[in-house]
Amino acid sequence: MKRRQFLKTTSLAASVPVFINGMAVSAMANSNIFSAINGDSDRVLVLIQLNGGNDGLNMVVPLDQYDNLANLRSNLIIPESNLLEVEDTMSFHPNMTGLKSVYDNGQLTVVQSVGYPSQNRSHFRSTDIWTNGVASDDFTTTGWLGRNFDVDTPSFPVGFPNEDCPDPFAIAVGSQISQTCQGLNGNYSMAINDPTDLNPLASGNGDTVPSTPYGDELAFLRLAIEQANAYGDVITAAAAVGTNMVDYPEDNALAQKLKNVALMISGGLQTKVYVVSLGGFDTHADQVVDGETTTGEHAVLMATLSSAIQAFQADLDAQELDKRVVGMTFSEFGRRIRSNGSLGTDHGDAAPLLLFGSCVNAGVIGDNPVIGTEDEVDVSQGVDMQFNFRNIYGSILMDWFEVEESTVQNVLFPEFEYLPVLNPCLPDNTSEAIRKETITVVAAPNPFSNETTLSFTCQHEHIQLRILNSLGQEVEVLIDKTLSAGSHSITFDGKKLAAGSYYYQLKLENGQQKSGLLTRLR
Repeated sequence: MKRRQFLKTTSLAASVPVFINGMAVSAMANSNIFSAINGDSDRVLVLIQLNGGNDGLNMVVPLDQYDNLANLRSNLIIPESNLLEVEDTMSFHPNMTGLKSVYDNGQLTVVQSVGYPSQNRSHFRSTDIWTNGVASDDFTTTGWLGRNFDVDTPSFPVGFPNEDCPDPFAIAVGSQISQTCQGLNGNYSMAINDPTDLNPLASGNGDTVPSTPYGDELAFLRLAIEQANAYGDVITAAAAVGTNMVDYPEDNALAQKLKNVALMISGGLQTKVYVVSLGGFDTHADQVVDGETTTGEHAVLMATLSSAIQAFQADLDAQELDKRVVGMTFSEFGRRIRSNGSLGTDHGDAAPLLLFGSCVNAGVIGDNPVIGTEDEVDVSQGVDMQFNFRNIYGSILMDWFEVEESTVQNVLFPEFEYLPVLNPCLPDNTSEAIRKETITVVAAPNPFSNETTLSFTCQHEHIQLRILNSLGQEVEVLIDKTLSAGSHSITFDGKKLAAGSYYYQLKLENGQQKSGLLTRLR
């Protein structure tokens, strides 16, 4: 087996998933994140993958096409009086009250009829096309984000994590790594379920590996395990000091995943991409309940998606993290215009794509899809594409991660056309200069027996430095006052503590923070 193929088929996150509060997550390496995808910014992209093919015509209903749609979907159509009108010619599914409030707050963009030319209606192939960011006849195996990471990290995974790049590049909340993050030599995402409970994996007994192909693969596997353990430490440290400031619906699996994403962002983890998923969108049958079209499987999915995004956005708002995070939904395809005889819809073509956050170009981009008459719409017809999904990807890379247009053309496609889907903004309390500073804390010795010294540099500002236990509870406040600009060191006396894992948390006046793992030996 070639080493590159081994990297793909035995990626640690896929073979040994890690878990967060009972949910799965994927992450591999991270840095600050390299200039090609992040420059020196602290911006985060959250992808929500809707697995199965979302019925966009049942999610975003074109009111100016309602009569024709009702004729073609008489067994599915939601009564107009039940719809949530958001614009004169557009309504949301009645279960999307949460997303309507996000829309009304100017934090949601609806991009109409997103797809790609020569639509492939296979779940597997179309998912590959969307996650790899390629044309329907292109069988490139790297993901669109993975190729961007590759631009500045050609040696990955060798040498990661390191002092400059201590955090995961990407985290996919679930049991599988994300194909969006597949690079040439490995996947940049790592799968975890619970950031508060990542048990280290055994990496072997340290014996010398044989000089054989088997030895090469064994050495790489050990490297992957060591990386996962190292990333696990920083993830757990961030989760221990992070917080959630709103209540998430407990019976909503997607909401619980996003809750963990908010927790890690709040805790100072410098991961730039999070991928979460929601399944169940392959609604060939029972999409609605017969005679009760506001209910059924798709109605449940709309409520789940809507309330999860609303809670996540409210949490970011409450913690003043909202101007650092942009979210995007995507699904492998939409459904056909005509319903079928099983109270469902079959595989189609284009569908709406949602972007959310305080830095989106709020509103609607594009026109409602045109729905023909009974005589004009073939049984297999889907919604025509208005926007190529790769143009949205590239526009996010340019506006959010400051990637040069020429790089976007190289990693996506030469015909890339920019779309104003975002309206990038800076945190109100943070200047561009401050945002580009890097907080560094050095703890030595670490692990320690009785004492360890924490060293850091700050501006003339108020500083808080705390020690927390593994549950995130405060053990001791080392500093809570204004310090002069320059380098500072403080010794932490841990003789009275039981052996085990603890965390430091450094908070600066400008809102930045840094946390890390401390280990007291027996």
